[in-house]
Amino acid sequence: MTHVPTEALISADDLATDPLGHLLSALRLEEEPLDEATGRGADDRFGGYNLHQPNARIYGGQVLAQALVAAGRTVPDGRLPHSMHGYFLRAGDLSTRIEFDVERLRDGRSFSARRSHAIQHGQPILSMIASFQERQDGFEHTSPMPDAPDPETLPSAMDELGEIPHPAARSRSHESPFDLRHVEGSLYLGGGETRTDHQKVWMRARGPVPHDQLLHRALLAYACDQVMLEPVLRQSDTSWATPGISIASLDHAMWWHRDVRVDEWLLYVQSSPSAQGGRGLGAARVYAQDGTLVASIAQEGMLRLP
Repeated sequence: MTHVPTEALISADDLATDPLGHLLSALRLEEEPLDEATGRGADDRFGGYNLHQPNARIYGGQVLAQALVAAGRTVPDGRLPHSMHGYFLRAGDLSTRIEFDVERLRDGRSFSARRSHAIQHGQPILSMIASFQERQDGFEHTSPMPDAPDPETLPSAMDELGEIPHPAARSRSHESPFDLRHVEGSLYLGGGETRTDHQKVWMRARGPVPHDQLLHRALLAYACDQVMLEPVLRQSDTSWATPGISIASLDHAMWWHRDVRVDEWLLYVQSSPSAQGGRGLGAARVYAQDGTLVASIAQEGMLRLP
């Protein structure tokens, strides 16, 4: 087995002992030394390590969350991300640390814009632009949350997959920092009972998270990448376990409307308006359990069947 530097990767065994704790550690990015060629140093360059994945590729949500944290480290105090648009450019190498290079595009009176590149082997694997805003008053309205059963009444991924001795099942259960509970039944082992382009999923971190709103918003980006394309699978009567299926995120957009706590239950109300050309589009509205809309998300991904 290829040796993986301990500073680049948290192993599957270590991850299973404390998945949320290791994720929080991966988001504590380290300042990189001065780049003599560009003159860019610790204020704009950060390094981060990776969390094990059974497919040997870096999980896209990890890179999104880290890139957002890197950008947030460079903005004036009091400004939080309200929108983010990112493109996944290359598969990430688990054995190599990621360098996050932040470009300060603009600091206005209320808004700041940043571009983050996640770089491995001298090439970007993710390019992201995020906008940050000071807290301000303004018009308020929110779309109502649809009815959904209490999350505590639904089976978790641990209930469904915890006893299955397979790396993919272990990744979704023991190694996952989040507890996921599907209202219409999960797609882990087979297609849904009904072909539909809609689904609802409750999600919550598997433990308390520090009171840092940038961190909570980054963790929301991490969490949502797990389920964004599931309405496409559900509509095509396909599951994650379909032999030979190939799935990859292509781009990702998020809008944070209000403060969010990922260590409290969140309801993802999802849909897929279209799939074509080996690509599918997923959309989601994210609600706090009290019915407050906290975020909206869109993602297009590649989905190919053998």
